[in-house]
Amino acid sequence: MPQLGFGVFQVTDQEQCEEVVLQSLKDGYRLIDTAQAYFNEEVVGRSIKRSGILRQEIFVTTKLWVSDAIEEKARVAFEES
Repeated sequence: MPQLGFGVFQVTDQEQCEEVVLQSLKDGYRLIDTAQAYFNEEVVGRSIKRSGILRQEIFVTTKLWVSDAIEEKARVAFEES
């Protein structure tokens, strides 16, 4: 996993998020950091698909919301993420 990644915290505009993620991938980033609470995970996925870069070459990190940090909720949150 790369030590340096591109984060999409506070990139709330969906179109802008898609474009900046695409550009970051073109610029060589292979780690994208997002979270369910950012409400842009789906857009990140679309950007990765649009990039044409093999999914196996890209790392995506995400985070759980505090209220989901218990075993019963964590699994569900992970699957939804």
